Amino acid sequence: MNSKLQMLPFNERIKLVEDLWDSIASDQQALALTAEQRDELDRRLDAYEFDKNRGQLATDAITSIRRRL
Repeated sequence: MNSKLQMLPFNERIKLVEDLWDSIASDQQALALTAEQRDELDRRLDAYEFDKNRGQLATDAITSIRRRL
């Protein structure tokens, strides 16, 4: 890691990462989906529209996974 970055306070480094991520996310061209990803998203949307099953919360899924480990 760049030593100059390490000198920044923790909250400033977090803000820097957030700003960087926001700048990446705003460039939708750079986040183009592959055909396979688009097909999978379409499949999942079709499944949701068919049965309206919203799945489970991420926290519940993580808890369930951890119980099985």
